[in-house]
Amino acid sequence: MPGLAIIGSGFAGIGMAIKLKEAGFHDFVILEKAAELGGTWRDNTYPGCACDVPSHMYSYSYELNPDWSRMFSPQEEIWDYMRSCADKYGVTQHIRYGKRVVALEYDDARRDWSVATDDGETFRTNAVVSAIGALHIPKFPEISGRESFAGPAFHSAEWDHSIDLTGKRVAVIGTGASAIQFVPQIAPVAGRLTVFQRTPPWIHPKPDFAFSRGARRILRAPGLARTMRGALYWALESRALGFTVDPRLMKVHEKLARRHLEAQVPDPALRRRLTPDYLIGCKRILISSDYYPALNRDNVELVTDEIAEIRPYSIVDAAGVEHEVDVIVYGTGFKVVDAIQDQHIVGRGGLKLQDAWQDGIETYYGITTAGFPNLFFLLGPNTGLGHNSVVFMIESQVRYVIDCLRLLSRTQARAVEVKPGVQQAFGRRLRERLDPLVWNAGGCTSWYLDEHGVNRTIWPGFTFEYWARTRRVKPEAYELIY
Repeated sequence: MPGLAIIGSGFAGIGMAIKLKEAGFHDFVILEKAAELGGTWRDNTYPGCACDVPSHMYSYSYELNPDWSRMFSPQEEIWDYMRSCADKYGVTQHIRYGKRVVALEYDDARRDWSVATDDGETFRTNAVVSAIGALHIPKFPEISGRESFAGPAFHSAEWDHSIDLTGKRVAVIGTGASAIQFVPQIAPVAGRLTVFQRTPPWIHPKPDFAFSRGARRILRAPGLARTMRGALYWALESRALGFTVDPRLMKVHEKLARRHLEAQVPDPALRRRLTPDYLIGCKRILISSDYYPALNRDNVELVTDEIAEIRPYSIVDAAGVEHEVDVIVYGTGFKVVDAIQDQHIVGRGGLKLQDAWQDGIETYYGITTAGFPNLFFLLGPNTGLGHNSVVFMIESQVRYVIDCLRLLSRTQARAVEVKPGVQQAFGRRLRERLDPLVWNAGGCTSWYLDEHGVNRTIWPGFTFEYWARTRRVKPEAYELIY
């Protein structure tokens, strides 16, 4: 029986494992549903897939890589980095592949967790770290006739590389972070590309460039990669002012986005259709310098009318226009809020996670939740970001979990559980802070919000603030179970 089980081997799971070993905890297992590690950077292989956070910041602070090829590295390079980290720190040997966790149940008498996987195996562990992330369950739109389409149709997160798009009539549904990366890649090869846009995104230019061999050699000098990371961190953190202080400060971001749109889209009619009508920042701000030019191509059409129906060989929009298509690509994002809430997790006294969160997801710093002892979330509710690297947040959370485990070791307690009153007080402070900010401004709707219109996804402050608040576990916030 392992002392701890980590679910998932993305950035969070690998980072948790590395720090466990460093702290002297070697009795753990990583349960990975796939045949390889990597999480979202394993799964997403669509053309043009890359990170939208600078590479030197989107990496572990203790494993800097001076050899990134670009400021914004492509998917394969990030995946290679993750695999090299797992090998270097001896994490690979702890991973059990093909183990999709289907149920977690806490045993009050034994003070431990029962973990069941889809291959019928069940084992017990003292603690569980859920490192599944938020961007791994593809979301498909509810459109009449979607299942009737006769041609190839796939989600961008499950790209079908066996389908040759050359000369094909391709429909792209959705214009989110993935679509603005793959649309410019497939536009030159498609015979006809029809992009169906429900809501236009705000887009900033992407300051991407390749690092020369000389630049990479310089970054290998002692302290230079660390200096670059520090500069990037504070540059990105400065973007949080409009998010965390006053929505009016977002005007500078809007001005940059408008200038970018005007510079790249000369047609005023197309520009109007690509101009959002909501406050910038309430949805994810995207970065791209080749998406707008792709829409200017003669073989590309932007459709802003809603989709009324999908037929076997076409898509009909709300204006009644029928668009004949051979292939459909869904760039419609992920089930973010549901990623945790849909799991079968039963805590103390038979409490189901869905019942604990029937009035909305509530945790303590996105890491622990009342009623579920020794269960820890990484990148849990309200710890996502719109301005900086989530790897920074992961490292803060990993440190916090390690501190909880040390608290158990010091006190000889079997389990630790956040007090309901402490969690509720934290939730109230969180809502009070979120309500006046950009994500709830002007009736904006986004994947940040749950069905009640409450932001359950984004941290409403600076990342250094989160780091400071999670630096040490407050023992008085927790019940110790012996």
